[in-house]
Amino acid sequence: MSHLDDIPSTPGKFKMEKSPFIHSRMRWHWQSSLAKLTFWSIVFFCLILIFFFRSPSSNPLLQDPYRRSLRTYNWGGPAWEKRVRSSARVRSRNGFSVLVTGAAGFVGTHVSSALKKRGDGVLGLDNFNDYYDPSLKRARQELLERSGVFIVEGDINDSALLMKLFEVVAFTHVMHLAAQAGVRYAMENPGSYVHSNIAGFVNLLEVCKSANPQPAIVWASSSSVYGLNNKVPFSEKDRTDQPASLYAATKKAGEEIAHTYNHIYGLSLTGLRFFTVYGPWGRPDMAYFFFTRDILKRKPIPIFEAANHGTVARDFTYIDDIVKGCLAALDTAEKSTGTGGKKKGPAQLRVYNLGNTSPVPVSTLVSILERLLKVKVKRNIMNLPRNGDVQFTHANVSLAQRELGYKPTTDLQTGLKKFVKWYTSFYSGGKKAAG
Repeated sequence: MSHLDDIPSTPGKFKMEKSPFIHSRMRWHWQSSLAKLTFWSIVFFCLILIFFFRSPSSNPLLQDPYRRSLRTYNWGGPAWEKRVRSSARVRSRNGFSVLVTGAAGFVGTHVSSALKKRGDGVLGLDNFNDYYDPSLKRARQELLERSGVFIVEGDINDSALLMKLFEVVAFTHVMHLAAQAGVRYAMENPGSYVHSNIAGFVNLLEVCKSANPQPAIVWASSSSVYGLNNKVPFSEKDRTDQPASLYAATKKAGEEIAHTYNHIYGLSLTGLRFFTVYGPWGRPDMAYFFFTRDILKRKPIPIFEAANHGTVARDFTYIDDIVKGCLAALDTAEKSTGTGGKKKGPAQLRVYNLGNTSPVPVSTLVSILERLLKVKVKRNIMNLPRNGDVQFTHANVSLAQRELGYKPTTDLQTGLKKFVKWYTSFYSGGKKAAG
């Protein structure tokens, strides 16, 4: 006889003490829920403390990078509005009008270019901060301007600017790629992550929820949310409550915030968990980028090992594959259901892994670069530091494949060959400083 057979069928006569199994199970669920609630309460509380104690009123170090993003930008006026409208004008049948935040960034540049090329209206927004060399961002800006994409210089925390943009253009979609990137930098400047990845995201959602019509939003989460999870490959259903870095915690917080705005205001939200994106016009803080720079300078290359000589590997994903996933997410995004800040019905809420599904040891990455650059590399084997980096990443993309038609096609050898070609051309003749 099962434990369930002991439960009386007559309402009102059930006594918990007569069913220890049910009592134990309910207590376990209660304790599990309480543990999760406690964990995320602590995370949010710590992030708020970090943001508070690094605010201008309590910290005189106004030279912090995230503080510099608060500087005043010049925007507005008839000529400015004309450029905004022209850039966002749709030029294809059934095309979208898309606001791309972080448009001068690595992924933002490629996504903006692809959208414009197929006839969508595209308006960029970027604060051009100096987390890495701003001249690279300016070069990307020039590239986009030649294709007709105007990038508004401003910050996602600037509510007045965002409201003005939505006043000038009725955006159908927002591709939110602006963020403070990097795992290790969070140990140096934690406030910048709260400022961009949490406060900035909330500010953008606040403006979007009040827009009429509300846009559908696709935004960049990160594979970092899987943190200390050791089940591979990483699936969207796996636990994400063990972040290994502040960056990962802010991205996980973003997913919870997205859920909240979807639930309360009817915003259509799709989160994309990118896995180690690389390629031309990439970020100088990424290993493949600065390895290339240092190999050409004949500098030794650090190769990290995990405990017991464990291999450190990444699911390197080429930028063109990521762009296809981003556009597919936009194309399949349903309309938001709210209006005037009020929800009218259930709205779409999704999250997808976008990776390559083939983790490659970092040592193999170095070997490929060695062959492509034709320079003998001196390797320094080092222990993996406790700075937020994890030993491996590996994406399960079956959900994205099934619902978005996502299928990565570029292997690391092919992708790095394209990157090296761009790098040597861009930094040739001493015209650009490679860092």
